[in-house]
Amino acid sequence: MDRPRFLNGFINLGHTVDHMLMLIFPTVVLAMSPAFGWSYDDMLKLSVGGFIAFGAGSVPAGWLGDRWSRRGMMIVFFFGIGGAAVLAGLTQSPWQLAAALTLVGLFGAIYHPVGIAMLVKDEARVGRALGINGIWGNLGVAFAALTAGGLAEFVGWRAAFILPGLAVMALGAVFAWAVPPIAAGGKRSSAARAALDNATIVRVFIVLLIATACGGVIFNATTIAMPKVFDERLSALAQSTFGIGALVCTVYVIAAFSQYCVGRLIDKVSVRAVFVPVALMQVPLLLLAASLENWAMLIVAVAMMFFVFGQIPINDAMVARYTDEHWRARVYALRYVVSFGGSSLSVPLIARLHGASGNFASVFMVLSGLAVLIGLAALCFPRSRPTVELAAAE
Repeated sequence: MDRPRFLNGFINLGHTVDHMLMLIFPTVVLAMSPAFGWSYDDMLKLSVGGFIAFGAGSVPAGWLGDRWSRRGMMIVFFFGIGGAAVLAGLTQSPWQLAAALTLVGLFGAIYHPVGIAMLVKDEARVGRALGINGIWGNLGVAFAALTAGGLAEFVGWRAAFILPGLAVMALGAVFAWAVPPIAAGGKRSSAARAALDNATIVRVFIVLLIATACGGVIFNATTIAMPKVFDERLSALAQSTFGIGALVCTVYVIAAFSQYCVGRLIDKVSVRAVFVPVALMQVPLLLLAASLENWAMLIVAVAMMFFVFGQIPINDAMVARYTDEHWRARVYALRYVVSFGGSSLSVPLIARLHGASGNFASVFMVLSGLAVLIGLAALCFPRSRPTVELAAAE
């Protein structure tokens, strides 16, 4: 059996794990700052190495996935990111913590180029598969805030790293036992791709780079900043780390289903028809988020994250439809290098702008400017559906 039926379940769980462990720190840092005696802005900078590694590590991960074994790389992913999270919970100094978070990012880099390439291999309904996978990933984003907030408040910040890390390593052991080696191969899409002229392919990839770079900063900045934004702006609704985590979790769970909606639409209409409205709607919502508080901020946060999350399967569908299966993991790797490389800029961006003004208004203003660039790129995307997708469905 080339593709076990339950494989997609493990791939989707991996997406949850990846985002959850990467985003434990932005919530736990609210409880860690007093323990280390550092300010929020200074503590946040300790995660920069992790986000840089999250992007840079995608290239070797994608190359090894294509040339060695995608299954093997997923085993390394589960054990590596889980073990790194345990190390983060055992650290005794800020610099040890920074090193452990960098390891979390390095092993976390494996998932997207390898896991997504495994997911879309021989998949007829690419949009639907990416949409479901996106929901699982965003549930990881959501439950990172809830899990980390709850464990930090009721057990301690160390447990917020150690317990999820151990659980992920156990999941890795189950994956290694349950998923047999998967046969390589897949049908090349060169014949279908020949129907696309080079100018169209270049145009698509320029748009993809712009959307990926700007979207990466927006996604990372909003997900990292949200716990602190709610801490400052939603004082009438929550006063504890757990309460803030619960509100953030609620926002992300609701917004997560945007990826399923977008994925289904991608299978039915052209990418451009979905891409343009999803990109343009981010602009006014990010501007509104610059100044609102309490219930108004909570409602706008749900709508804002709905469209921020909704863009992700659009970017992945571009790669799935315009690249050959045999080197798709490397193309995904390049896409995530750009995305997560841009994402690493969000940490110093938040720390600098929040530190200078004491609020997040300027952060959201900058993010709205990046959303304008994505909207302009979306308007330049080809109107027609690529014939390359037909080969993937054969």
